[in-house]
Amino acid sequence: MNKILIVTPTYNELANIEHLFVSIFERHPQVHILVVDDSSPDGTGEFVENHTLYQKSVFLISRPGKMGLGSAYCEGFNWALSRDYDKIIQIDADFSHNPRYLSNMLESSSNYDLVIGSRYINGVNVVNWPMNRLILSYLANLYCRIILGIKIKDFTGGFKCFNRKVL
Repeated sequence: MNKILIVTPTYNELANIEHLFVSIFERHPQVHILVVDDSSPDGTGEFVENHTLYQKSVFLISRPGKMGLGSAYCEGFNWALSRDYDKIIQIDADFSHNPRYLSNMLESSSNYDLVIGSRYINGVNVVNWPMNRLILSYLANLYCRIILGIKIKDFTGGFKCFNRKVL
């Protein structure tokens, strides 16, 4: 059986984090979750640290300040690789991607080293975003597809599954 880690960076995600855990573990109790928290003022990190229900499956890296999304993922990936995880999934904590698609992603990762989850496969499927952010994201992705000639529909999405050999 593959050792699977889900990396989720957080900054002020207290309102979402417990629901994210429930959404993931109800379908995938075997996975582990690593929360990389950038000292969220709303107490996200403290909640994760003190939440005993998932203490054997949820891990926390507390960072000293708002250090950014990219570096949070890099730190999470390095943590996963140093602990011999086979598959590493990145997902945003704000539900811009629905965790119910983890099953499809994991199934596809048996045949591919990288699986990209997209918010734009069937039109636009994003919640909790203002219209101007949706339009900007959609146009930026369209621009990348045209310029790069790649059929990926969601270049900026935070929902990917990597087999360890590609990290």
